[in-house]
Amino acid sequence: MMNQLIAPLALISLLAACTAGESTSEPSTPANHGIEQVAAPSTAPDLQVATFAGGCFWCMELPFEELPGVSAVVSGYTAGEKQFPTYKEVCTGSTGHAEAVQVHFDASQVPYATLLDVFWRQIDPTDAGGQFVDRGTQYRPAIYYDGEAQKEIALRSRAALQASGRFDKPIATEIEPLTEFFPAEDNHQDYYDKNPGNYKRYRKGSGRDKFLESAWGADLELKPAKSAVRYSKPDDATLRARLTELQYEVTQKDGTERSFKNEYWDNKEAGIYVDIVSGEPLFSSQEKYKSGTGWPSFWKPLVAENIALDKDYKIGYARNEVRSKHGNSHLGHVFDDGPEPTGLRYCMNSAALRFIPVADLEQEGYGEFLAKFK
Repeated sequence: MMNQLIAPLALISLLAACTAGESTSEPSTPANHGIEQVAAPSTAPDLQVATFAGGCFWCMELPFEELPGVSAVVSGYTAGEKQFPTYKEVCTGSTGHAEAVQVHFDASQVPYATLLDVFWRQIDPTDAGGQFVDRGTQYRPAIYYDGEAQKEIALRSRAALQASGRFDKPIATEIEPLTEFFPAEDNHQDYYDKNPGNYKRYRKGSGRDKFLESAWGADLELKPAKSAVRYSKPDDATLRARLTELQYEVTQKDGTERSFKNEYWDNKEAGIYVDIVSGEPLFSSQEKYKSGTGWPSFWKPLVAENIALDKDYKIGYARNEVRSKHGNSHLGHVFDDGPEPTGLRYCMNSAALRFIPVADLEQEGYGEFLAKFK
C-alpha cells in the first residue's frame, strides 16, 4: 500500500455528604464546594470521540463502524508537526504524524472501554516500529486520549492486556494526549467499501489477519458482555423485589443511610464497589480512605465514565450529587475536602453499593480489574 513497504510492496501496490454533606443536620454555612458540574444523569446521547493509530488506516475503519453506537469513523493523521499534511507526505515518515482513525461514538451505547477492546484486536501492540508490512513511525500503534477519563481507562486497559500474558513481548503501544487531527483525502475514507477487492487482498497480504488469528484465536471476535447493555437499570418491579427497603430508598428516592451503621464504612478488604442496581464498576478499595464521616469515602472513582454529577439543593444550598451513569442510582455526594492527589471526597452510601472481593472479580465478570491489584 505505502511507499515504505518492503518485499510485499509489489503485491500491495496492486491492492492500492456523608458527614456534613449527606446529613440534613449539616451546618447552615456550607464549605466551599467548588466542584465543577459534569453531566446530569439522563438518557440523552453521550457523544464522544476516540482516536486510535493502528498502522494502515484502511484496516481500522470497518471494525469500529460495525459497532452499535458508532456514528462515524474518519481516517486521518495526528501527532505530527505539519499542518494539513497530505497522504504522500505522511507516508515518508518526515512529518511525525501517525495514520489514525477518529471514532465518533455514543458512550451511553458503547463505552470507551469496549472501543479499546476492539482496538487491541486489530493490531500487534508489541510492535512500536510499525504494523505488519507497513514500517516506520507513521504506522506506530497508539491511543490518543481526549481527557483524563479516557487516559485512565486506556492505561488500565493496556495494563490488563500486559498482565493477561497473551503476548510474549512487552506492550509497546503509546498512550498520548490527542493533538490536532487532520482528516485524510476522500479516496482514503471508507476504503474497504470503495475498493473491497483491493482491501481484502491488502489485509491478507500484509499479514495482519494471520497475526490476529494466531494471537487471539477464539477470542478474536469480541464478546458482547462488555457493552453498555451489561450495565442497565431493571424495571421498578424488579428493583422492589431485589433490593432491600433501605437500598431502594437510597438509590431510587435519594435517601441517606445512617453513618457508622452501614455495611462498608469500615470495610478494609481489597476489591471493587459496583452499583447495587446496574452492576457498573464505580470505586476501588485502593482509592478508599478513612474520612471519619461514618460512610465509605473514596478520593477518586474506579471508572470515571460511570460517574454522573448533578446539583442537589435539597438542604437549601448546592451540593454535588453523585449518581451512576447507567443505573441512574443516587450514590451520595462529592466534596472538595478530600486527600491528595485529587482533593476530593466521594462520600457514598453503602446501600447503593455492592462489594466484590479481588478473589471473585474473574468469576463475577470483572476480571479486567485484576491487574489493578497486582
